Order: sequence, then C-alpha cells, then structure tokens
Amino acid sequence: MKYCISEIYIYPIKSLGGIKLTESNIEPRGLQHDRRWMLCNENNHFITQREFKELALFKLSKESNFFAINYQENSFQIPFETGGQTETVKVWDDECLAIEYTLGSAWFSKMLNMTCKLFYMPNQSERKVSEKYAHNNEITSFSDGFPILIIGQESLNYLNTKLPKPIGMDRFRPNIVFTGGKPFDEDHFKDFSIGKNLLKGVKRCSRCVITTIDQNTTKTSSEPLKTLATFRNMDNNVLFGQNLITTKIEHEIKIGDEIIL
Repeated sequence: MKYCISEIYIYPIKSLGGIKLTESNIEPRGLQHDRRWMLCNENNHFITQREFKELALFKLSKESNFFAINYQENSFQIPFETGGQTETVKVWDDECLAIEYTLGSAWFSKMLNMTCKLFYMPNQSERKVSEKYAHNNEITSFSDGFPILIIGQESLNYLNTKLPKPIGMDRFRPNIVFTGGKPFDEDHFKDFSIGKNLLKGVKRCSRCVITTIDQNTTKTSSEPLKTLATFRNMDNNVLFGQNLITTKIEHEIKIGDEIIL
C-alpha cells in the first residue's frame, strides 16, 4: 500500500485561517510556524472558533518574512517571531510562557470589538505533550495537544458519501493530508517515516463543534458531527484523524513524499 502526502497546512495563529504549503520543515513542536501565535482574552486564556466563529474569516498568507492577515476590508502583518517580556497564558489546562505582541492585540481588539491579546510562543517556552501519550517528553505549540495532525483523503471521501452535502478538508484543520489506502487507515499509523523524519501516531483525534463551522461563511449546522457520530463514536468522542508526535527530525517534508509504515 502506497501513501503519499497530497496537502500540507499550517495555522500560524491558533483557530484562524490556515495556509496551504508545498513543503514545510518539521520542528520539535510540529510544522514550522504552526500555532506559534494565539489570541487570548483579558485573562490570558485562549479563545477559539468554539466561542467566536468569526475567527474563521481571518485569512492568512505567508510572505518572505511575515504573515499577512486579511479580514473583510482590513489587513495586518505579524512577524514570524517576536521578542519581549513573557507572561503566563493558558491553553486548556496547560500554562506556558508567551510574549504579547501589543500591536497585534490592538488590531484584533478593534476587529473583534472586544478586548483580546495576541501572544507568541518563544523557543524557551516548552509546553509538554500529555505524559499519557508522550514518548520522550515531546513538546507542542499552542495546538490543542499534539504537534501534528494527519488525515487520509480517503477518509474525507468516504465521509462525504454519507453527508447530505460534501464538505472540505478545512473543517478538520489537518497539518498533513495523504492519498492512497483505504478510509481511516491513519487510525492504525503507529511508527512511520516521511523521508528521514520519524513520527508516531499516539491518539485518534476527537472532534469538536469547529468542524460544523463553514470556514468561508461561518454558517453552522449539525454536520459533519451528526453523521460521524453514527459510525466514528468511541466513549462519547467523535474521531477523525490521527495525532502525531515526532521521534526523529531530520529534514523538511513536501508534497509527494511517501509515508513509509
């Protein structure tokens, strides 16, 4: 069975629009630049599309040395990284250090008509993967819990045969999409390689209401969770995709690379 990477995505700011790439470096926290930025409320607690679905409408692109953000008729730029005084921020039950980018905080507060802060995770900040799933004290970014999410295109193709209206892969916010094999083969990915990079599947991804938000219009419905729950429910979790950690990092990945199990 041959599996090949067909799409690569990063989400520089947690819960905002993703960027489609042809190649990306793998780093200890995941793909380079992925979820190194995050919006928080005035209490430094993370905010996402779960509470503010309009975050989906902030679209990002990667330029030579910054990310461009477009929202309605407005635009803004953030650097790949920033320095400054660290503060403690909270992601789910985790607390970690981050640097506020005050220019970004002011712009997002204006766009969203609410007080919010834009934070960057510097290299010295280490947010650990849950000990239950870690292999060797792996770290992650501002992701929900793991460095990388992988999904097979055949899994989405199969799901779309059951939905009243097909949806795109952007509902599931993967980092890596692959072609080949059968639906949900990624459930069984354990130790595997992409080039000289070694990765490990550690936990099937439980899905939330963000999957029910159209990423271009913010319209919501009961799908795809309603349909997924009929055949992908385990212990009251609806599963779609496989969370990965990295066990050896050597090189970039690119479209067309083969996944070797």
